[in-house]
Amino acid sequence: MIRLMTMLLLAAAGFPAAAALPVFATVPEWGALVREIGGDKVSVFVATTALQDPHRIEARPSLLAQARRAQLVVATGADLEAGWLPLVLRDSGNAGIQRGQPGYFEAARYVTLLDVPVALDRTQGDVHAAGNPHIQLDPRNLLKIGDALATRLGELDSPNAAAYRAGYQAFAGKWQAAIARWEKEAAPLRGVPVLVHHASFLYLARWLGLKEAGTLEPKPGVEPSSGHLSGLLARQQNAPARMVLRTAYQSDGPSLWIAGKAGIPAVMLPFTVGGSPEAGDLYGLFDDTIRRLLKGLN
Repeated sequence: MIRLMTMLLLAAAGFPAAAALPVFATVPEWGALVREIGGDKVSVFVATTALQDPHRIEARPSLLAQARRAQLVVATGADLEAGWLPLVLRDSGNAGIQRGQPGYFEAARYVTLLDVPVALDRTQGDVHAAGNPHIQLDPRNLLKIGDALATRLGELDSPNAAAYRAGYQAFAGKWQAAIARWEKEAAPLRGVPVLVHHASFLYLARWLGLKEAGTLEPKPGVEPSSGHLSGLLARQQNAPARMVLRTAYQSDGPSLWIAGKAGIPAVMLPFTVGGSPEAGDLYGLFDDTIRRLLKGLN
């Protein structure tokens, strides 16, 4: 019996465990979602951090190297990565991850986009033709995206398809319970007017019932000017906002200036996983976002 067990162990040692599926995620929220669904079946590389503007990333050689080995690219789409991802995909030489291939996944295709322009006019700033791409801040979107992502993972890695589906189902159960808890905690935020640095929080505002009273950028992607900020400050007399919101990667100067003049708090929200010490995963992202908003209200 001992001899037989030894032979079996030796035989098993000759067959290495199946390699994890290499995934290239453009932004932290999709890397976190892939890990929730795939667990140890996936190996995830995230191309950006919470302290970087995902619109403006340099196509570095390290990104090309990761794209060459990836079997799946998970992007936001809706033109969020238009300034750098097409170059990374092209120069990677990896046919399997090009647009239209099974190895290319766009999260925005699986949700309803908000703020879709009626007509494109580049004089209006950095306008996204497909709509606002910051879809991750409505947690209900992650259920739809996660469902489609589990299916795609299973198609690319069929021996583990059942594991991906089970991973999604476990995530969805916990996530739905978390959404109910967050909505209850955030009830005092409904109807609260806020100023925002950029149109980063549209989905968050729609979900929680916040009212966007103005944007510090005069046009999307255009840095706040003193004249525009002064105009927003003047409007505070008749339609006062309760706080000013920005992301971790945006300059705090404009929000601190108008917050100081108006006597309201400037609140930095994590925006994505890693945007604050408390936002270490998807659950922490929303826990900390709601905590910071409620603190700004009090």
